[in-house]
Amino acid sequence: MRHLALLCLATCTAFLTVGLPLPVISLFVHEQLGYSSVLVGTAVGIQFLATVLTRGHAGRQADTLGARPILLKGLLLCAASGLFYIGAAWLPLLNSGRFSVLILGRLTLGYGESLVVAGMLAWGIGTVGAAHSGRVMAWTGMAIYSAFALGAPIGLMLYGQGGLPLVGLVVLLLPGLGLLLIQRVPVVAVAAGVRRSFASVLGRIWQPGLALALQGVGFAAIGAFISLHFAEQGWRGAGLALTCFGIAYAFMRLVGGHLPDRLGGPPVALASLAVQSAGLWLLAFAPNAPVALLGAAIAGGGCSLVFPALGLVVVARTEPQVRATALGGYAAFQDIAYGVTGPITGLMVGSLGFASAFMAGALAAMLGWLIALWLWWQGRQHAAAGPANR
Repeated sequence: MRHLALLCLATCTAFLTVGLPLPVISLFVHEQLGYSSVLVGTAVGIQFLATVLTRGHAGRQADTLGARPILLKGLLLCAASGLFYIGAAWLPLLNSGRFSVLILGRLTLGYGESLVVAGMLAWGIGTVGAAHSGRVMAWTGMAIYSAFALGAPIGLMLYGQGGLPLVGLVVLLLPGLGLLLIQRVPVVAVAAGVRRSFASVLGRIWQPGLALALQGVGFAAIGAFISLHFAEQGWRGAGLALTCFGIAYAFMRLVGGHLPDRLGGPPVALASLAVQSAGLWLLAFAPNAPVALLGAAIAGGGCSLVFPALGLVVVARTEPQVRATALGGYAAFQDIAYGVTGPITGLMVGSLGFASAFMAGALAAMLGWLIALWLWWQGRQHAAAGPANR
């Protein structure tokens, strides 16, 4: 598992390039360039759009060219985004030109993120074996969310000390550490076999992908509206709500990351989605802040293992030569859920209040639970049919 740990550390350095500028971009666009909240949202969100649109391409490259060169390419592109940030701050351009340079950096980072995830998952599974796929996905998630948790405060501190150029310089240098970390990880061979089309792969994985997307609704609702909900109720501790969610999420990944491999994907997904739904209902109807914090923590613990649990279904349904493509498409379902939840639930909360966003997340998790139940039943039927066919 030492090699897997090195890959996860390298992934963490890559995602620090995502986490560091995340709270900084909005400040730069609004305060330095003087642009509206619409363009602030564009500058932040366009990176995630680029990630969604390149997930399948990144996975196919990892399947055909190998995991190592794709992870290397991803790290280099993440580093290159720092050059664009420095250029956006220092180039003698009109504000519109500086904004355009910034957008190019965000697009570069989005593509780099897709490559890093595709390379990491393909290399990790190839290193420890498909039987430990759930652990690979759980550890990868830990690396990513640790980078987000560390990156935001560090990014704000750097911005306060040296502005966007200092943030860009650190972003430029960080992936170099990741490059050093993976030098001693053995290369895994490219799997031979027929390369299915991306549409064909999606046809095999859309069910676990849809369940993952439904899980993502609650995650996104908490991220978008928990602070506003606390303010609407007159409660203190909105920041603690996200902390409770994040700690529970990380703790469950740490202590339960082995459970999907040990118990099977659908059973773990069933338990996780039920817990997530319960936490969201508790958050929506909480009479006070402590109960709301408990609901956020329960929801975080429930969310944590859904990705690796349902990811095992994806691995089981696809051949090794298209595995990275499949996992890239699978992750895109979650990206899409994160992207559309805010605007859709935003329309709802205007008339029903912020608690309605958490109710929508709870209902979505319940629908995801039904899909996980169907996947579990399908697995049982397949297992029962196996001996008969033999």
